[in-house]
Amino acid sequence: MSVVYNVFVAIHLLGMAAIVGGYFAVLAEPRVSEVMVWGARVQFLTGLIIVGIGEAALDKEYITAKIATKLVLSLVVVALAEIGRAKQKRGEGNPNLAHAAGVLAIITALIAALWT
Repeated sequence: MSVVYNVFVAIHLLGMAAIVGGYFAVLAEPRVSEVMVWGARVQFLTGLIIVGIGEAALDKEYITAKIATKLVLSLVVVALAEIGRAKQKRGEGNPNLAHAAGVLAIITALIAALWT
């Protein structure tokens, strides 16, 4: 089961790279790219799976406050990315949504790395 867990951790990291990399790629002309939307979706789903596998099968002990914080922030990132992309498709683009999603994704990555 640890191999499956590690595969999902790798996918989770790729999702983070998609959000943050997608954000940096569009900084010159801020918009929510499709890469950011899919990265946010992947981050949220794989995060849930990682915690579920870790708790159920691998007896990992997580800091509950950290997981709850990351869950809420990642849900907000998904919502901002989805709303921003939908508005862009309708021609009502708002660059602030791209900045908010990108910065919150970076903050979430920092929480994951620094909160021990």
